[in-house]
Amino acid sequence: MGQETEPYDRGHLDVGDGQLVHWETCGNPNGKPAVVVHGGPGSGAGPFWVRYFDLTKYRVVLLDQRGCGRSLPDAAEPDADLRTNTTAHLIADLEKLRIHLGIEKWLLLGGSWGATLGLAYAERHPGSVSEIVLFSITNTTRREVEWVTREMGRVFPEEWERFRDGVPESERDGNLALAYSKLLHDPDPAIREKAARDWCTWEDVHVSTYGGHKPDPRYDDPVFRLRFARLVTHYWGHAAWLEEGQLVRDAGKLAGIPGVLVHGRLDVSSPVETAWRMARAWPEAELHLVEQEGHGLGGASTGELVRAALERFSDR
Repeated sequence: MGQETEPYDRGHLDVGDGQLVHWETCGNPNGKPAVVVHGGPGSGAGPFWVRYFDLTKYRVVLLDQRGCGRSLPDAAEPDADLRTNTTAHLIADLEKLRIHLGIEKWLLLGGSWGATLGLAYAERHPGSVSEIVLFSITNTTRREVEWVTREMGRVFPEEWERFRDGVPESERDGNLALAYSKLLHDPDPAIREKAARDWCTWEDVHVSTYGGHKPDPRYDDPVFRLRFARLVTHYWGHAAWLEEGQLVRDAGKLAGIPGVLVHGRLDVSSPVETAWRMARAWPEAELHLVEQEGHGLGGASTGELVRAALERFSDR
């Protein structure tokens, strides 16, 4: 891989609504354009992403989605207003950044929530996308949100009861993501802090279905915890403002765009069914199932398949 991983350009793009989206570019300024669509929502685009690219061949764009990473304002601020932080806003931000950087088409790399946002963006702007590489495929449907916030209790019953009991008893049979979102915006900082801890503890549990899983050290940071939990519950509580089944239904809009989907068989948090349905609806997509790995890029095989796809597309 290329040796120079430091950004050669960066900035804050004013996308409206008082939002400044942080972006940076790494690699070869004349290389094949690619954009990283990070997960979470709220994780931010860390520097580890560039390790999957040959930076002598790629011009890699990293951006922090609204409210997270180095974008401003920070969703962790006490008075954070998330009303202008929706999937439609993030899609528009990606397109504004592409135009701002003078890119005709770019490859999309994303995972988990980034798979949902990447697919939604590509279906809205297929002419802006050259190829798509996704792992840990999600569509953030109501069915998926219900699975990860409620039905996963069948896999981790003790941990899920603690998670459920983190909200008031009167709200335990309803939308748990929205119930947590309310607590995360409570005027009392102690209530916000407890809700953030409870939410992030459950996040660590439901992705821990494979050997060698380690707790996410980012949750040790109280500011990251609150930012992440607020954004995840905001998006999950509204099923990403997408119609149920929309991304699979509209997969025909991706016709002609090559795609590689990589998914761990042990990813119980995001069951393989979502990736399988997307691959069936999108003829140009290849689905690779990794038998002994789970959610994210923690497994060696998942990472190698992502690298291989990016290498294959680098000269296309």
